[in-house]
This record gives sequence, structure tokens and C-alpha cells, in this order.
Amino acid sequence: MAVLPHEGTYNILFHPYAIPVGSGSRTGYLARPDQIGNYPAVVILPGIFGLGSFEKELARRLARHGFVGISFDPYSAPLPAGATLDDAMAAYSALDDRRALTDIDRAIDFAIAGAADFTVGGPVGLIGVDTGGRFALLYAAERAQVAAVVVIHAPLAGDDQRAHTVKSALERIVIPVLGLYGADDEHIPSEGVDVAASLNPSGQWIVYEAARHDFMDPDSDQFHSGAASDAAARIPRFLSSALPKPEISDY
Repeated sequence: MAVLPHEGTYNILFHPYAIPVGSGSRTGYLARPDQIGNYPAVVILPGIFGLGSFEKELARRLARHGFVGISFDPYSAPLPAGATLDDAMAAYSALDDRRALTDIDRAIDFAIAGAADFTVGGPVGLIGVDTGGRFALLYAAERAQVAAVVVIHAPLAGDDQRAHTVKSALERIVIPVLGLYGADDEHIPSEGVDVAASLNPSGQWIVYEAARHDFMDPDSDQFHSGAASDAAARIPRFLSSALPKPEISDY
């Protein structure tokens, strides 16, 4: 696919891809520059409804900026079309934290080794959307394979009954963190972002005025073009500062 000048510098390839997880595979998606070379990998953890159009667009946007974007469904059985929020909440509640972190291990192993024909070896970037952002923060506190993490309207509280808490993770994360939130988010109050910033003072915690929960998703009625444009520009700059540089072939 061709790319417009303001969208990045690379033409891209993208397609559904079965991501190896455990003894099987998960519904996944992969986007990469359409140019011979090796590029830093970024794993995208979807929100509560699982892998959707927003996560795929994130992968494509990253590819236009010289990354390999890889996403996979967090649920062993993807939610059916027409699933309600209650259905998604039930699936999320049933997803054990330790199992989720192990699944991310497998996806990152694939990003580093399984996709080695077009990825740079070494640490990867991690982007988490909504509940995927919670898992991204937990993972960043537990593992060394990640060089930077971005969270987009990730929950910051309410997980005291789970195996791990975001609060505990934020206090232990030593890699760069970029948090993107809306000031009018009906699920995550701005005060919660302030608490996160106090627990992780070296992170960049951005709150966009007048933006709601799904401010970056163009398919949502909460889409906020100004906030989304700024966030979309910040993400590749932030990741580029922490991840290995692309290795472009002369052939």
C-alpha cells in the first residue's frame, strides 16, 4: 500500500497472521514496511473486545513509520460478532493475569525470532489499548524484553482482586512509559492519571482536554480528531527514541 507523506515514510504490507501462542496460535495481524530490511518490532495488546479495526490501524500506522506492528487476540476464542460489553467483561475477567503475561511472552518471542526475516533483534516496544494497556504495564514491570511501553486509556485501578495490580506495576517500571488519556473519559478519571504519574514520575502522562475514552478510534462516536492526531504523532517518536534503529538493505 502506498503511503501519503504526512503518514510516514514507508510503503507497507499488512495482512492477518496466525500468531503462535503456546501449543497453538491466535488470531493476529501483522504490518511491516514494504522494503527489504530489518525493523524494530512493536507488539500491540488489544482492548477488552479483542483484536479489532483500531489495533490493525495502529499496526499499519507503525509500519508506515518503520516498525513491524504485530497484534494478536487476547482470548483463546475470539468474541463473536455482536458481543456485548457484558460478554467482553466476562471474557476479560476469565483471563488470568499470569496466563496473559505468558501469552505476551510467546508473542514477543515470535516478534524477535519467528519474524526475524524482517525484525531487528533485541527488545521490542509494547502498546496496550484499554485492558490491553493494563497487561502492558504489568508486563513492563515483570519482564526485560520490552524497551518502551505505550498505554492508551488503560485502566489504572479497580484490579485489587486480580493477581497483579497496576499500582504495584507502576512503582516498579524502569523503562520509558507513555500514557495517553482523555480528560472526559467516563471510565478513567483524570485524578487516576495524576496518581499514575506520581507512581511513575519518569513517564510521560498526557491528558487531552475534552477527549473521552475512545478518543483515538475513528470508528467511535467519541473520536476526537485533534487529540487523536497529536497522540498518533507522539507514539512513533516515543518508540523511536527507545527501540533499535531500522537496518535497511542496499538491495
